[in-house]
Amino acid sequence: MKRRSFREMAVRVVLLLVGLCIAHLGVTLFLQSDLGSDPFNVFIQGLYRGLPWYGWDLMTHGRVHLLVSLLIMLVLLVVDRHYVGIGTVLCMALGGPIIDVYTVVLGPVINGSLPLPVRLGLLIVGCVILAFGMTIVIRSEAGTGPNDLVAVVLSDKWKKPFGPVRIGVDLTFAVVGFLLGGVLGVGTVICAFLVGPAAQLFFPVSQKLCDFALDHFAGERSRA
Repeated sequence: MKRRSFREMAVRVVLLLVGLCIAHLGVTLFLQSDLGSDPFNVFIQGLYRGLPWYGWDLMTHGRVHLLVSLLIMLVLLVVDRHYVGIGTVLCMALGGPIIDVYTVVLGPVINGSLPLPVRLGLLIVGCVILAFGMTIVIRSEAGTGPNDLVAVVLSDKWKKPFGPVRIGVDLTFAVVGFLLGGVLGVGTVICAFLVGPAAQLFFPVSQKLCDFALDHFAGERSRA
């Protein structure tokens, strides 16, 4: 793999940050719909509730999320470090704060008192926005979120389309989390079946956006 210039890497990181902001806008809309959490967080919730932490009073949902993300990242560093980049660390560090900022802005407008059809609409829009942002993050090739890495790696290793693989990964996270004590909602099910296929549709568009940015700001095209 050729060595990337500082300029190219900077453009890729900027692309990742843009995608991350878009994706977490979708996550915030999803969460504010109050119709359930995404499959990965159901899994984290199940771990937090279902495993004995032996008096670890400082353990919280967020810290379990961080521990699981670190574990996934470490495993992938062993399996194939090509998949883990600076963007993976940025996703871990910035995801929560970005959602917090969006929640402050959107919280007064979107809440559980909205009619169910409106909340379902927000949920679906949130899933689609999440899928679009996620594909920009992935196509930036600067790294991606630890949980998304699972689907990316399996899709590449098995040579299968990303959409069906992502559905399988999300359903696995959701079911295991539920069995451990997590709470499923209609949003969890919709997310599990919608985000992967939506991302599959957005990948060509995101690739063109990333190629355009690399052409004009880094002087190089992204790898095909």
